[in-house]
Amino acid sequence: TPNTRGMWEKTVASAGWGYLGGTVTGALYGLRTGAASTPNTRFKVRMNSLLNHTGRYGSRFGNAVGCVALVYSLIEGSLDKADADTYFPEALQTPALNPALAALLGGSLYKSSAGPRVAALAGTIGLGAVGVTYAASNVVPGAKFGSTSFMFF
Repeated sequence: TPNTRGMWEKTVASAGWGYLGGTVTGALYGLRTGAASTPNTRFKVRMNSLLNHTGRYGSRFGNAVGCVALVYSLIEGSLDKADADTYFPEALQTPALNPALAALLGGSLYKSSAGPRVAALAGTIGLGAVGVTYAASNVVPGAKFGSTSFMFF
């Protein structure tokens, strides 16, 4: 089936799934840290610590991943609409060009308030994530880069 989702559908879906995935991951991390740092063995104190850590890390991770997914999807959709890949030489035109640019710009924009070095690092991490995903899709038989409509997967 061809991918028939538009830019806005992909953006909303990526932000929603990113928020959900980040919240679940953060909650699991909070559950682990809450269990490890409980100051008391009483049930009520232990449960309170677990709930506090789960809520703290779940909301932080969810908001961060959802925001990154939103920024990434908006930039990638804008690059697709502008046919940005046509401005590059033929040798660089791959299916991963727009996602790579979007990850670089999105990571840099997301961390731009922390300074230029941190923004460059965040953009490089995003670029590396796209590169690893693209390389893995070329190695794994039957895998197609960008076939899930969720960010660059």
